[in-house]
Amino acid sequence: MQKRYVEINPAFAPFRGDITRNQIFFGGSSSGKSVFLAQRAVLDVVDGRNYLIVRNTANTLRSSTFNEIKKVIGSLFLSAAFDINKSEMTITCKSNRSQILFKGLDDAEKIKSVTPETGVVTDIWVEEATECREDDIKQLEKRLRGRSKHAKRLVLSFNPILKTHWIFKKYFSGFYDEDTLKQSPDLLILKTTYKDNVFLEADDVAALENEKDEYWYNVYTLGNWGVLGDVIFTNWTVEDLSGVTHFDNIRNGLDFGFGPDPAAYTRIHYDAMRKRVYILDERNGHELTNPDLANLLKPIIKRERIVCDSAEPKSVKELQLLGINAVGAEKGPDSIHHGIQWLKQQEIIIDRRCQETINEFQTYQWKKNRSGEVLPIPVDRNNHMIDSIRYALEDCMEGRGPIEFQATGRRRAYAGAGRRYS
Repeated sequence: MQKRYVEINPAFAPFRGDITRNQIFFGGSSSGKSVFLAQRAVLDVVDGRNYLIVRNTANTLRSSTFNEIKKVIGSLFLSAAFDINKSEMTITCKSNRSQILFKGLDDAEKIKSVTPETGVVTDIWVEEATECREDDIKQLEKRLRGRSKHAKRLVLSFNPILKTHWIFKKYFSGFYDEDTLKQSPDLLILKTTYKDNVFLEADDVAALENEKDEYWYNVYTLGNWGVLGDVIFTNWTVEDLSGVTHFDNIRNGLDFGFGPDPAAYTRIHYDAMRKRVYILDERNGHELTNPDLANLLKPIIKRERIVCDSAEPKSVKELQLLGINAVGAEKGPDSIHHGIQWLKQQEIIIDRRCQETINEFQTYQWKKNRSGEVLPIPVDRNNHMIDSIRYALEDCMEGRGPIEFQATGRRRAYAGAGRRYS
């Protein structure tokens, strides 16, 4: 097969053929690390390597790394050289039958049994590795076995989050914020930021450089590990709830979004006696129309009631016409603060597959003034899943309940805290 020319960001070019066993590519947003790793994966498969690309949950792979790999194949004019199975998320090089396989860590059995069509897995790339548990990475390391002429590699890529994370503790001893490269026989760490991406547009650069929040600027602009002391929620844990079958007090919540802000859905069981909130399932997506949302929700909720953001009564009504039992959240004065305080009084248990919800609970924080004093106002970002949780549980909070939008546009409140809908 004829090799195609690929334009790689100069910061990454020296690592195109690096065979260090453990590799970490991390740093700020828009640094180009995921694009580079996708480029390398495509070229490596042409050379006979087999890739396993994973994220914590399978449903996040399709809209992220799988699409990135497809774009790289197209940009290299290699579409005719690959078979792309969209349903199985498998990409096969026609000339040598080497493959790129995509799996979620939420299906442990599939990870254990994954086998390429020819040879063995030579490369495992863990995208958004900060979403993963240390035990998951240890299990992945065991997949790098068997005879191959290619050196095996485990690659982690991510934006850093908190210095309390296990990745920071395990790999970053002696690596400081001003460092950009660490290389030993067994470990490569490369830190990049938006300044390393020569393909960024001016407005992308301006958005990163004008970030006002200190934590977000340090982490996503500068690519540094953060310290976040003023998070709103600390009363939550993560568990595997996939095998639990007795949940029956089900609540559904939906926060509308379209462009930069995603639509966000959560499915919840509430144990009022023990004051426990179980977050069982989530869905989110950008640029989803109301018919898209209806098609996404129907297999999950069927005719169950779903409480939606009442700021979009037209969307609520459209969902009703599409067969969704949708009502609008009551909200009311100070509803955000009231909902936060109520949630802080509960024990919150999040299923390990609800990664976007976990991400939000890790970083949802109070605003600070210029003197660094904490204000009783939440930062309005990365809170879409949390908003949907508040809507879903609104009728459990004293004095609040969902609203039904009638054809006339008038609204009727449902009374009765803790009332079950099915």
